[in-house]
Amino acid sequence: MHPFRPITLLVPLLLGLGCAASHHPTQPSELGRPSSSSAMLAVIDRPGPVEVETVKAADWVVDRSGLINLDHPKAVAAGLESGDEPIGIYFHVLRHPSHGVFIIDSGVESGFREEGGNARVGFVLEAAMRTDALGIHQTTAEWLAEQDVPLAGVFLTHLHLDHVMGLPDVSPATPVYAGPGEPGADQILNMFTSGTIDSMLETSGPLNEWPFDGDPDSRFAGVVDVFGDGSVWALHVPGHSPGSTAYLVRTPNGPVLYVGDASHTRWGWENGVEPGTFSLDQPRSATSLAGLRELAREVPTIEVHLGHQ
Repeated sequence: MHPFRPITLLVPLLLGLGCAASHHPTQPSELGRPSSSSAMLAVIDRPGPVEVETVKAADWVVDRSGLINLDHPKAVAAGLESGDEPIGIYFHVLRHPSHGVFIIDSGVESGFREEGGNARVGFVLEAAMRTDALGIHQTTAEWLAEQDVPLAGVFLTHLHLDHVMGLPDVSPATPVYAGPGEPGADQILNMFTSGTIDSMLETSGPLNEWPFDGDPDSRFAGVVDVFGDGSVWALHVPGHSPGSTAYLVRTPNGPVLYVGDASHTRWGWENGVEPGTFSLDQPRSATSLAGLRELAREVPTIEVHLGHQ
């Protein structure tokens, strides 16, 4: 998600001047193998081995027009308008009994506690991000200091700033995974964000891209069995960004679905309304959201975690 309001006023002046999301290198992931949604559904209701935890890193406020497509008939009927929307920044902890501890997304790095602002964030972006409204609960470094085992990896839902802003607190040796095509996403607002995203990624090795190869069942754009044991599944749900990825985790208490910014808000999820201006491809975003909601309808035991609410 791109939490901007002032910068969006420049868009009419910059039409046709797209920019890559990041210049960080990528490589094919050695972790994970292509699979299918039917293979996932065959085991989804079986208790799984992965313990999960959600950590709220910070509170924030961004513009509703980016989070929800306010032109959607349901949004119009509900009278939703552009304005401040409270959100949270989260990361989710996965503890696999044999593969180790992983997090989905990265929280907030310790530099955001600096009184003078985070040196990794440029002046224009800092103002547009409204960092004065960022209320930090726990930095990624603070959480890592409490752990008794090292982090085995970071699974990103996508490469937008509020999902990578904890990576500088993560060891450079920790592999980071993301969907395909994330750095090359071409969008006008990237002109203001790509330098900062590069800075957040600079201590990480190449991004490991999930080997999505299409879903034979055509439910999602791709499905990967992350550990090869059916415990964690990466689902390609493009639209918000090219490589947007949701994660389905089998826990002892049932399946848990982390949708990332395929749906930022509770209202958007419950009403089937896709994200707004923060998405690169709104029609495709709507398709991906519909697929995730259909999965949740078919498997009512799924616990759903949204991107920011």
